[in-house]
Amino acid sequence: MEVLVVIPARNASTRFPGKPLAELTARDGTRRPLVEWTWRAGCAAAGPSKVVVATDSEAIAERVESFGGRAMMTSPDLRNGTERCAAVLESLQSHPDVVINLQGDSPLVPPNMIRTLVDRFSDPQVSVATPCVVSDQATTARILGDVREGRVGGTCVVTGADGRALYFSKQAIPHGAGPGAPLKLHLGVYAYRPAALRAYALWPPSPLELAEGLEQLRFLAAGWPVHVVEAELPPGGIWEVNNPPDVALVEPLLPV
Repeated sequence: MEVLVVIPARNASTRFPGKPLAELTARDGTRRPLVEWTWRAGCAAAGPSKVVVATDSEAIAERVESFGGRAMMTSPDLRNGTERCAAVLESLQSHPDVVINLQGDSPLVPPNMIRTLVDRFSDPQVSVATPCVVSDQATTARILGDVREGRVGGTCVVTGADGRALYFSKQAIPHGAGPGAPLKLHLGVYAYRPAALRAYALWPPSPLELAEGLEQLRFLAAGWPVHVVEAELPPGGIWEVNNPPDVALVEPLLPV
């Protein structure tokens, strides 16, 4: 399938201002901005020619171009990464079969996870897909620690028997999670057919989307199914850079 990877990146994060340009250091001492680490993850899955960083910041665009990436300026009025993906799709006038939204704070997403998402679109019933991992003890402790300390951190997802998302939340759901119903950590990657992206851009934000701060809830509110692909937890675990303290958790896991 023809794939386009879009990495939304903005400087105005309320939890971590300037996050895309924050420098992260790998175990071998290699130091790069977060947006470059994520760009490299996208390139490993689809190739550099298929990766675009969508931003409303000239500083981010300049930094992306300095390391050889392709940046596209998008309106500062866009409300989230999915809307930026839709804007890029229309601006490029390209015709991908699948558009990948690789969140700019997700540098640890393995290439095979993105490819597995794309493979899911061999089913014509799938128009939106996203991955999750079953939380191990360490990941569960991080999720519960963020909730306990009042930080907005990892996102949890609950699914039905058909693998479709029932709900996403910044809270630890399901309440009373255990061996029979473990916490599932949602990862910051979405895959869409172009028709799904174009529909999304026409809908107003839903109340649940605004309450949770989770863009994917607009699909659920509109009755549009979101298929959740359960992926294997990578060695060492996986986490996103949601808050400044997350840098120390992510740096030891960066590829070298």
